[in-house]
Amino acid sequence: MAVQERIVAAAQRAGRSPDEITLVAVTKTWPAEVIVAAYEAGMRHFGENRAEELAEKRPLVTAALPPQSTLTWHLIGTLQSRKTGLAAEHADLFHALDRPKVARRLSQERQAKGERLPVFLEVNLSGEASKAGFLCVNWEEDATQRDNLRTHLIELLALPGLDLAGLMTMAPWDAAPEVIRSVFRRTRQLAGWLRTAVPESQLPYLSMGMTDDFEIAIEEGATHVRVGRALFGER
Repeated sequence: MAVQERIVAAAQRAGRSPDEITLVAVTKTWPAEVIVAAYEAGMRHFGENRAEELAEKRPLVTAALPPQSTLTWHLIGTLQSRKTGLAAEHADLFHALDRPKVARRLSQERQAKGERLPVFLEVNLSGEASKAGFLCVNWEEDATQRDNLRTHLIELLALPGLDLAGLMTMAPWDAAPEVIRSVFRRTRQLAGWLRTAVPESQLPYLSMGMTDDFEIAIEEGATHVRVGRALFGER
């Protein structure tokens, strides 16, 4: 079954409209020609893991497509603070905001362009040391984790060059489906708690799910799924 058909089926199982789901085609390591072909096949959202790769590809793709073409570029990987300038220049959305320092630099650099950058706050609910994000593994019981996240959220909302889009998370690799589902469900619940704890935060979107688990993510409320291998195969 094609990825779009799987998205539709997962949305229907959850009683949701497929129109609520944005498919981000992850094109890391793929050349600009593949992105152009994917655009011509109907894809409009593309995700890159590294800021420097995004900065290299975006001008090439833009030059290869008609002037009226509309692509949205998502930077989905962890960002080093020394590369925030590349992200501010080339990303349309940033999915992996995990440190206040990066937030402040992105805001300053985006504001200098006279623009605002939509960002997802990355949260780590699995507790894996290999995953980035604000630690929320026990957020329901741990008041310190809740207070820390609420404080960072309030600081983020005050930055003039950023717009808070929502939360992003990653489930554990090779975990049982019920474990993956729990991570996604608890992330959705965390977003709901934050909307109550910080009323000025809207958090309308959830970036959750990749090739191996995007259907579970959709069933648990994902609005953005980041899919590469299921679209383009193995490199």
